[in-house]
Amino acid sequence: MAADEFRVYRYRWVVLAAYMAVTIIIQIQWLTHAPVARAAEVFYAGQFNPDSIFNIDFLAMIYMLVFLIVCIPASYIIDTFGIRKGVGLGSALTLIFSLLKGFGGADFRLVLTAQIGLAAAQPFIINAVTAVTVRWFPLRERGTAAGLAALAQYLGIIIVMAVTPMMIVSSPELPGYGTGIDRMLMIYGIISAAGSILALVLIREKPPTPPSAEELEHKKFFEGLKHILTQRDLIIMLILFFIGLGIFNAVSSMVDSIAANLGVHDSDGLIGVAMLGGGVIGAVILPILSDKFRKRKIFLVLGLGGLVPGVAGLAFADSIAAASSGAYIIAIVSAFILGFFVMSAGPVGFQYAAEVGFPAPESTSQGLMLLAGQISGLIFVAGMSIKSNAYIDLFMKIFVVFAVISLVLVLRLRESPMIITEADKLEENGA
Repeated sequence: MAADEFRVYRYRWVVLAAYMAVTIIIQIQWLTHAPVARAAEVFYAGQFNPDSIFNIDFLAMIYMLVFLIVCIPASYIIDTFGIRKGVGLGSALTLIFSLLKGFGGADFRLVLTAQIGLAAAQPFIINAVTAVTVRWFPLRERGTAAGLAALAQYLGIIIVMAVTPMMIVSSPELPGYGTGIDRMLMIYGIISAAGSILALVLIREKPPTPPSAEELEHKKFFEGLKHILTQRDLIIMLILFFIGLGIFNAVSSMVDSIAANLGVHDSDGLIGVAMLGGGVIGAVILPILSDKFRKRKIFLVLGLGGLVPGVAGLAFADSIAAASSGAYIIAIVSAFILGFFVMSAGPVGFQYAAEVGFPAPESTSQGLMLLAGQISGLIFVAGMSIKSNAYIDLFMKIFVVFAVISLVLVLRLRESPMIITEADKLEENGA
């Protein structure tokens, strides 16, 4: 195809904005109870056994469990039938089950049922990041576009962490502790339905002509899957996502329990807010720099390097500070560091995997990375939540060891051959 047959359309930003909207929503629905877990236990008292694995924390963990089942089928549908059908299916499921969760917010069984439906919707949405960027954006903008898509994930989580405690009675010292959970779920349900409709209407499959040549030829799904699993750098990436995304999922899901472990009585969600705040800033900065300098590896090294002090600060905050208030401040600062570096490395990692895995379909490589992180996240959350969170300290220290291992592994990656080729092309054209 001749160079003049490639074109970049302004509508790509409309598609990305609609995709970001439904991404924000599905992330909000994931963690609605996580920042106020102790208050939610009071609200749903008598409807479940708090000493079993099927407790409040299970509402977040179910996302990871269902992801294990739906991830590969979701990537197959996105790669085979396109983003309009794949993301559209995820948006339709979000519309239905967010309203069910809102109307049935006072019944733990209905909330759990709706959460399973929302968990099934999530892979159809978040597995499509690189598929959306490849169809609508030229290579020089894909890291930025992936960063904005990841930013939407983080915005959804930071909204739920910051806003949810303000929508209920979250302080145990106040009368009516735990009330407002049902009203909060109804508000989120209405907002989620509106955002889902927006995505169904605005997201289109692809522009009339492709944005660049790199997205034209791909292997079929199962051929691409086999190709990915034979690539050395992608195997390393799977391990890195197993560690990094698993830790992120665990901390996000157990944020209120981590605060309680530090002696904080109020379910204010500040650790989660700090982590997501850092992630929002990092997701804007690092992917843009990666595109600007046409480099991927150095920004992955930077991101995984920041994982070490971030996790170490959370793990040893109470040992560093004598008072619980000081430990909480250290934990909040550490969470910000963790979010800034690790969460900003996520979109760069997705784009790196898509480039190294080419010509495998992009959502296949991304789906595998997410699957690795969901498997570890499920294991981590299950272990941290049993016996009334008795093993949180142990797991946080294990995370420090894993962080050091990830830093060693990321140094063994090779630079993306596609981004180097693009840099050479731009240099030849005087760009």
